[in-house]
Amino acid sequence: MTDSEDEPRKGARRHLVDLAPLKESPAFARLFLGGAVSLIGAQMSVLAVGLQIYDITGSTFMVGLVGGVSLVPMIIAGLWGGMLADALDRRRLLIVASLVSWASTLALLALALWDLAELSHGGRAQAWPFLVVTTVNSVAATIGSATRSALVGRIMPPHLVSRASALNGIAIGVGVTIGPALAGVLVASAGFAWTYAADALLFTAGFLGIWTLPSLPRLGERAEVGWAMLREGAHFLRHAPNLRMSFIVDIIAMTFARPYVLMPAIGATVVGGGSLSVGMLTAAGAIGTMLTSVFSGPVARVHRHGLAITRAITAFGAFAVLFGAAILVLSLGDHEATAGWSGIHWGALAVLAFAMLGMGASDEVSAIFRSTMMIQAAPDEMRGRMQGVFVVVVTGGPRVGDMYAGILATAVALWFPPLLGGVVIIALIAVLTRVGSSFREYDARHPTP
Repeated sequence: MTDSEDEPRKGARRHLVDLAPLKESPAFARLFLGGAVSLIGAQMSVLAVGLQIYDITGSTFMVGLVGGVSLVPMIIAGLWGGMLADALDRRRLLIVASLVSWASTLALLALALWDLAELSHGGRAQAWPFLVVTTVNSVAATIGSATRSALVGRIMPPHLVSRASALNGIAIGVGVTIGPALAGVLVASAGFAWTYAADALLFTAGFLGIWTLPSLPRLGERAEVGWAMLREGAHFLRHAPNLRMSFIVDIIAMTFARPYVLMPAIGATVVGGGSLSVGMLTAAGAIGTMLTSVFSGPVARVHRHGLAITRAITAFGAFAVLFGAAILVLSLGDHEATAGWSGIHWGALAVLAFAMLGMGASDEVSAIFRSTMMIQAAPDEMRGRMQGVFVVVVTGGPRVGDMYAGILATAVALWFPPLLGGVVIIALIAVLTRVGSSFREYDARHPTP
């Protein structure tokens, strides 16, 4: 059965997201709903950590190190976690990874309370413990994400995979919209400690969804985690040009146009409003993600997934250029006279929010088809390792992007990293997809790695 079979017959459902995966697989439904709730909390902590480190150090470079320090551990965790997902019971592995992630959130809460105690004595906590704890959290999240993605093919019929990927986009959109917005309000009104505490509480919903999964042991003969298994995965990837290209184009997008590390400085110097503006801009990107998923009905009728990914990432680069150009124009002007409620420059905020919305929407189009390609083109015994590489790209690429943006913003200006990065993305995608013609011609009706 292909994605084109069992298409929704009602006109409205040809445009809106298809809920068939939730009805077809109760296990996926519980995983989806729990993950959406827990992701809200996780995104609250992601924003709060960046804001707190900027509050402690006043350095965009230090905020960029949140991603940079965890990069190598995440790469190792992705590759190792992918092998574990191919060798062990995926449910048990996901439970362990989730518990480690929860413990790291409680550690962030303890660090925030330590900072409060230091403030009461006229000092501040050091930033490096936050970097250590977020690295542990990133490692656990990497292993958990690879495992979660690898198991979808076991609990979901093949013809519903692209629609399940679109639903996951809604979960991500909800988490990245509500989480940063709540974090911005909580940090401004109650402080960092309450923000981390809320994340720890919301974790419960996600854990229940994981706990109720069926047992998902390895199919086929027993496998030993080690170099032989890693070499087997590398050999498969060398002979999988379409999957390999899907990794490359996403690395390019995430490396050169990640604006999130710039947000604290943008909120403080360009648009005003501090954490409130940061929350709004981050939420705008998530709204773009969520709207794309809500109106994802047509994905079932799109078969040229490689072409769709290429066009989506090119659009992503164009919106990055707009974001950088807007900051450049705004930084050249005097906006004191136009400052509005809460000191926020609403016109500037609207332009940047539109660019973020476009980046979120185009990135989600790419993500839907890349995720579908990964599940359909890779055999089950390879999905863990391929998802491990996929997660390294999806989570490691942004860390490199954070360092890229932090260094160039410090050396040149806030507008420079997204403006230059957007141009680089458009140029590289045009060159690579002309060289890799098989990726442009990839057809989901005949998935080939």
